[in-house]
Amino acid sequence: MEKEVDIVALGELLIDFTEAGSSRDGKKLFEQNPGGAPANLLTVAAHMGYQTEFIGKVGTDMHGNFLKRVLEEEGIGTKYLIQDEKYFTTLAFVEIAENGERQFSFSRKPGADTQLCAEELDRKLLGNCKIFHFGSLSLTDEPARTATTEAVEIAKKAGAIVSYDPNYRESLWTDKKKAVETMKSVIPYAEMMKVSDEELVLLTGVEDYSQAAAQLLDMGPKLIAVTLGSEGVLLATRQRQEKVTGFKVQAVDTTGAGDSFWGGFLSEYLKQEKDLEDFTWDGIKKCAICGNATAALCVQQRGGIPAIPKKEEVEQFINCQKIF
Repeated sequence: MEKEVDIVALGELLIDFTEAGSSRDGKKLFEQNPGGAPANLLTVAAHMGYQTEFIGKVGTDMHGNFLKRVLEEEGIGTKYLIQDEKYFTTLAFVEIAENGERQFSFSRKPGADTQLCAEELDRKLLGNCKIFHFGSLSLTDEPARTATTEAVEIAKKAGAIVSYDPNYRESLWTDKKKAVETMKSVIPYAEMMKVSDEELVLLTGVEDYSQAAAQLLDMGPKLIAVTLGSEGVLLATRQRQEKVTGFKVQAVDTTGAGDSFWGGFLSEYLKQEKDLEDFTWDGIKKCAICGNATAALCVQQRGGIPAIPKKEEVEQFINCQKIF
C-alpha cells in the first residue's frame, strides 16, 4: 500500500526566545521565534512540497496557540499536535555569539513536550508514513521517552525509513553518561542518522570522524551524515565515506542549521524515489548538496522556523553554484 504521508516527526515544539539586540538602557531583547528540531525539519519538507505531520504536545497558553498557528501556516499537519492545559509550552532562551553560534537556557520543568504519552499516539499515522523522524530531546524525560520508543517501533515495523538526530542539549540531561547511553540505545532502530561532529565524538569517544562514523554504522544505520558546520558534511555508509563541502556564507544565527540540512537531505531523498539500498553515491551526494544549500540559506537569518528558505530559494541558490 502506498504511504500517504511523506514525513512524520515526533518531538519538541517550543519557543526560541532569540537574542535580538538591546533596549535603550542596554538590557537584552529577545524575539519570539517558533522552533524545535523536528518542527524545523518538517518546515523544510513542507516548503519542498511534501506531506508532513507533527506529533507532539504544547500547552493551551499563548505560546502553544502561536506554535500551532505557525505550523498550519507553514503547511505542516497539526492533527496530532496535542494541546494540554496541565502543562506550559516549553521555552528556550538563545544567546548568540558574534560567529552565530548559540547558547541555550531552557524553561522546561516540566515542559509540555515531555508529557506526550504512548497512549496518545496514533498507530494508523505511524503505519502510514514513508519516513519517521525523531530526536533525543523527547528521550530526556518520561512519559515522552516511552512514547518515542514505542512510536519508533510501530513506524519501523510498518516499513517506514527511520531517521534519527541525537541533537544533544547538555542542560536537559541530569547526567552525561546517562544521556549517552540513552541516545545510543535507539541508534539500532535508525536507517539514516544525522549527527554533529561534537555529538559524534560524544557518542563514540573516538576523535577520528571516519572511525567514529564507522562505529555508529556498526550499530545498525545504513547511512550516517556528520555535520561539520560551515565545512559541510561527512557522508558515511558501510561501503564508502566522503566529505561534501559546504557553502561559504555569513552566518547570523545557526539555530536550525542542522535541522534544515537534514530536512533538505530527506526532501531530496524523497524526490529521487528510490530505496536507500538502490541509491548511487552521486544520489547520496545530491541529497547532501540540497541539505548544505538549505542550511546555508537558513543561517543567514535569525530564528528557527522563520529562517527556513522556500523551495525556489534553495533551487536558485544551487543553480547559482553551477554544481549540476
